[in-house]
Amino acid sequence: MFFFKKKEIPLTDFFTNNFVDIHSHLLPGIDDGAKNIDNSVELILKMYSYGIKNFITTPHVLGDVYPNSSETIKSKLEEVRTALKNKGYSDIKINAAAEYMMDEQFIDRLKANDILTLKGNYILVEMSYFNAPMNLYDVLFDIQLKGYKPVLAHPERYNFFHNDLQNYHKLKKAGCLFQLNLLSLTEQYGKNVQKISNALLKQNLYDFVGSDTHHKNHLQLLKKIGTQKNLKKIKHLLDNNSKVFN
Repeated sequence: MFFFKKKEIPLTDFFTNNFVDIHSHLLPGIDDGAKNIDNSVELILKMYSYGIKNFITTPHVLGDVYPNSSETIKSKLEEVRTALKNKGYSDIKINAAAEYMMDEQFIDRLKANDILTLKGNYILVEMSYFNAPMNLYDVLFDIQLKGYKPVLAHPERYNFFHNDLQNYHKLKKAGCLFQLNLLSLTEQYGKNVQKISNALLKQNLYDFVGSDTHHKNHLQLLKKIGTQKNLKKIKHLLDNNSKVFN
């Protein structure tokens, strides 16, 4: 039965020199990601060993839990850049945006034009895992009214949408772009999330991918996606990241 074994391939086959990871938590001590600057560098260098050299890292901006200002994020970014430079990694390119919870504080930031975009007018947004905001479609409309494009982080992880895939089609029609978490190709978030991610891939609803790296365990698990089958499934998304965010 050995001929049924999945053909494993290195992650360097997934991540070309131009690939940009647009979702991660690599800035030190400001959310549930990297704990300190040494941890930040450790995570980045592990990803570097997988072939990822370009990052737009996205700390949480979430009410009173992670009330990160744009200034805080930029300051932490410079700290990381300096640490990488001091270690001689001149070929690593790292920028920072944010993963914005679509809450009242986000609406205030939007009104004040205090938004860190992934690039150009792309904003990474998320919602609670318990339920969608009651005014979700109003928020998406307001984002676009301001000239931005909403990129919804890990849509496959919102369980309240799982019973009816039309929810996802409705979001797409409302102008929402979708970012797949790479670990959703594994059972990391549960079999149901894995199943939904495959369904959304088959329906060609995703636009981009991201690692959503928080810690070393995520990067150990990421090696599990290294199969020819997975590469074939997401090659167009990896290419989209390269084209749009370089």
